[in-house]
Amino acid sequence: MPINLDALLIHVVINAIILGPVLWLSGRALVGKEKAKFTDGLWIAALGTVIGTVLGSMFSGIIAAAIILVVWLGLIKHFFDCGWGKAILIALIAVAIFIAIGIILGLIGFLVFKELLPSL
Repeated sequence: MPINLDALLIHVVINAIILGPVLWLSGRALVGKEKAKFTDGLWIAALGTVIGTVLGSMFSGIIAAAIILVVWLGLIKHFFDCGWGKAILIALIAVAIFIAIGIILGLIGFLVFKELLPSL
């Protein structure tokens, strides 16, 4: 399956902006500020997106998901200089932080929308 390079570039930029800081925060919480640099979080997000897109176009289904998961964990392990266990914990904490941010932004959006339309 061909890869649309324009869409890939936009996807990489957006993932770096959104996932990079979340990965950096979770990495900093577990491995410390010496090993978890902000640029490392950006690199993990960018490389994970590109590699995941390429592998996703080559494989499909559960095999692709498993391979891409191992690639993301490997990137976390490499850039944050930690073991596989800590890489899994960093990924899980990043997911939790991402969900919490999403809930908070959703609540803020709901409250703003509610104030704009008080009849609801």
